[in-house]
Amino acid sequence: MPVQLNFFDDSPDRIINVASVKHRSPFRYPGGKTWLVPRIFQWLGKKNRPAEFIEPFAGGAIVGLTVAFEKLADHVTLVEIDDQVAAVWETIITNGESEWLAQRIEKFNLTTENVYKVLQAGNLSVREKAFQTILQNRTAHGGILAAGAGLLKYGENGKGIASRWYPQTLARRIRDIQTIRDRLSFIHGDSFPVIETNLAKSNAVFFIDPPYTAGNGKRAGSRLYTHFEIDHERLFSLLENSAADFLLTYDNDEYVKELSKKHRFNFIPIAMQNTHLEKMSELLINRDLGWVK
Repeated sequence: MPVQLNFFDDSPDRIINVASVKHRSPFRYPGGKTWLVPRIFQWLGKKNRPAEFIEPFAGGAIVGLTVAFEKLADHVTLVEIDDQVAAVWETIITNGESEWLAQRIEKFNLTTENVYKVLQAGNLSVREKAFQTILQNRTAHGGILAAGAGLLKYGENGKGIASRWYPQTLARRIRDIQTIRDRLSFIHGDSFPVIETNLAKSNAVFFIDPPYTAGNGKRAGSRLYTHFEIDHERLFSLLENSAADFLLTYDNDEYVKELSKKHRFNFIPIAMQNTHLEKMSELLINRDLGWVK
């Protein structure tokens, strides 16, 4: 039976208030998809509950975590190639060390000196790298993990590096994920082999939020992410003959629209707001977008 959901529908040109969406991820992630969560409810609410929900470019994983918490799929697999981000998911999901990480966050004395000391440390264990990553994500400008990102200077109300450091909230989110760990798997590696392995599974679905494409978006990607280049043409070609359903989200540009037309996918621009409160739109891409209200 289709999943029964009590969530709100919205027109494509109305911006979702992200404050109304439950925040599940410990990350403050550039390009995060909190604004998309209601669309995921709409999409999955129109189908029988999938056996497997796969997020090949997980990043902060707000979508995959929401699906797991709300039991919108039997199981969720997150995939991420970035070593720093992967360390967090390996610590929480694969190694089951959520409590260690939660306590490390709660007990940390946040000073500029202590932050630099942690961020400059090398030869770390996976769980220490996970803490280092969360700390950088929460104290760096824009949550950027790529090389060269500086720490917050002013932040909210002049709080500087403390602006996004909410130790109790972060610890709670990490402990919450521990309670649904049996519904989650994490793969540290390239997304394409995972996609190829699951294409023939009609009871699986993909949520795919790739890095930026060409032009200005690509330049932004190089600033925001360590891994920012993929073969977009190959991705579309794989999905064209997939037995698994999928939902793609992309920056709204002509290259992506042409790829969608070439591979006979439908697309629609969806209103969203970036971290600078600028109104923008991103593309949702699917074989059938009749579920978008």
